[in-house]
Amino acid sequence: MSELTDELIGVDEAAIAAVVNGRLEDPFAFLGPHRVGDRMLVRTFQPGARAVDVVARADRDGEGRVIESLYNVNQTGLFVSAAPMLGAVEEYALRIFWPDADGGEHVQYTEDPYGFGLLLGDLDMHLLAEGNHLELARCLGANPMTIDGVAGTRFAIWAPNARRVSVVGDFNMWDGRRHPMRKRVEAGVWELFIPRVGSGTRYMYEIVGPDGNVLPLKADPVARATEAPPSTVSLVASDVPFRWTDESWMQGRAARHRPDAPLSIYEVHAGSWLRVPEEDNRSLDWHELGDRLIPYVSGMGFTHIEFLPIMEHPFGGSWGYQPLGLFAPSARFGTPAGFASFVDRCHAAGIGVILDWVPAHFPSDPHGLARFDGSALYEHQDPREGYHQDWNTLIYNLGRNEVVGFLIASALEWLEHFHVDGLRVDAVASMLYRDYSRKAGEWVPNIYGGRENLEAVAFLRKLNQTIARRCPGSLMIAEESTAWPGVSKPVEEDGLGFTHKWNMGWMHDTLRYIEQDPLYRQHHHHDMTFGLVYAFSERFVLPISHDEVVHGKGSLLGKMPGDVHQKLANLRAYLGFMWTHPGKKLLFMGCEFGQHREWNHDGSPEWDLLDDAGHRGLQRLVRDLNRIYAGEPALHRFDATAEGFEWVIGDDNRNSVFAFLRKGGDGDAPLLVVLNMTPVQRDNYRIGVPQAGAWRELLNSDDQVYGGSGVSNGEIRSDEQPAHGKPQSLLLRLPPLSALVLRPAGA
Repeated sequence: MSELTDELIGVDEAAIAAVVNGRLEDPFAFLGPHRVGDRMLVRTFQPGARAVDVVARADRDGEGRVIESLYNVNQTGLFVSAAPMLGAVEEYALRIFWPDADGGEHVQYTEDPYGFGLLLGDLDMHLLAEGNHLELARCLGANPMTIDGVAGTRFAIWAPNARRVSVVGDFNMWDGRRHPMRKRVEAGVWELFIPRVGSGTRYMYEIVGPDGNVLPLKADPVARATEAPPSTVSLVASDVPFRWTDESWMQGRAARHRPDAPLSIYEVHAGSWLRVPEEDNRSLDWHELGDRLIPYVSGMGFTHIEFLPIMEHPFGGSWGYQPLGLFAPSARFGTPAGFASFVDRCHAAGIGVILDWVPAHFPSDPHGLARFDGSALYEHQDPREGYHQDWNTLIYNLGRNEVVGFLIASALEWLEHFHVDGLRVDAVASMLYRDYSRKAGEWVPNIYGGRENLEAVAFLRKLNQTIARRCPGSLMIAEESTAWPGVSKPVEEDGLGFTHKWNMGWMHDTLRYIEQDPLYRQHHHHDMTFGLVYAFSERFVLPISHDEVVHGKGSLLGKMPGDVHQKLANLRAYLGFMWTHPGKKLLFMGCEFGQHREWNHDGSPEWDLLDDAGHRGLQRLVRDLNRIYAGEPALHRFDATAEGFEWVIGDDNRNSVFAFLRKGGDGDAPLLVVLNMTPVQRDNYRIGVPQAGAWRELLNSDDQVYGGSGVSNGEIRSDEQPAHGKPQSLLLRLPPLSALVLRPAGA
């Protein structure tokens, strides 16, 4: 080595130390091929290798012509050209000899990662910095591709404050010194193409922070596939496109999602809808869910399935609401292709798919987004803005373009690449208010001194505008529990741009009412009527969700007063009210047949209760409610406008009786809905109706087929006796604890 000059080979003690100690901040300036005049030399770091040859790339897959045997500098694993002998040859590969444990050796052929030029283009850099790269998962993350005829994977990661970022995995013995990345300073992105690394490869990132300390290994925030928890490893996703068969569904989806269309959602936790006790209580995978869940939902008449978050999350007990893999379906249930197949099968069965999605916060697991590059990158630096006290999580810094772009690209990944039909955005209220769950002095006002989170408002508007433009017909549903104005109004009308909003007020009021002993319901009558004061101020979904049947709240059936028979009757009447009230419908799994226990994510709903006629009857009622809800325009056409609803009796608190009309458009039959919320049968109860003639019961929750007592009216003719401002009236028998739906006969 003494006869070689430092100028020629470019190696000195400082360079050797930087390579060996993993402190090479500009690897492309040192490793790979380098011109020296009209000749070229090569440097590569292969610690533990016995020898390294440079071979002609054309011979890289077998025995080939050796161009040069590299020199192992001081036996450090840094192999360099002993002389610049390559001349004009630029396309080369490396032949690496590795010792085996048994004393033998094996040979690896690979192209040099540091022999490739810039990977991401100027437009990518510009869009990333702007927060407008809507195909982020095809720019950042791990993307299999072929460059210059060489197959491999391009890795790219946003970490602007890091001093070094390396890709690590099985392919390099998880050694962060072997594959340090190139930094693109214009966008704070690190990139590297690693030849011969393909789909299914396990990888993570080793990052040296700005203080020079090595951080815990980080999962890829933009990974499109992962290993199942408790593993935290990312996987290179397959580059084989999924073959969709749902073209007709996608073309007709917008019509299914119009405000005047029926929308009945079955909310599901994929991990616990049906466990397999014989196999260690495991969850079903996507194929099994397709075989079991899709026919069930179709047979029950629901229009959509809504999953609690299926994005990869480390802690199963969070039910998915603390996700870290916002681009990857959880490996708990199979592969990304398996999830795509499930969606495709849903569409074939006429069922839409909605996913809960969480842009409000993220967990602080060390392998995740927290202090990702050694600085507060995705989160706020100030805990008064960046720490969520309710969930011990971190809050996205929506003042950063790159974070906004990351979240919007995640939403688009599900809608565009997985053909999901909508997102229910979790915890919107916590995003909108800077003082959410905070006392005085624990929050930072906005630039005007107010409590509104202006950055979150701008983000939500941009999110919804982007999705409306790129994914027309998609549902965007806000879980927003306050009176923030215009949640479901267009951005152009100063709204947030969601298509729907959960009606949390309706849910709380009506559950408070139904939990009362019927004797005292007369004093809480307003809880059932107040929702109509604001029912048309937004496009609402009426939610009976998982949140109402956990954390000691008991099951939905358990909230009902009385013995088991009365509980079932109360619940049938309540669901009858819900399905006939203006607004779209959402019901959590298990509530449709009245399970006794509150939901436990480690177990299945109590499906064995369907052996009991009462629970089976409740399930049948929900199925019939879905049927008439979809089949009767009066129950859905004017869900969001006042012209579709009219009180007939809203003030009979003494008898706890309610009656109202639901109306469709011209030519649609009106429906009369009557509720008796006491266990007392009321005979000869007169109710005004808008037209003369015979009216027949379309549905009676007290019917014996539902487990009721069988008190009914069948078909009854109106009297020419005015009542409740109507020219005609019906003299009805009101079954105890019941909901009746009547329709003009022959209409």
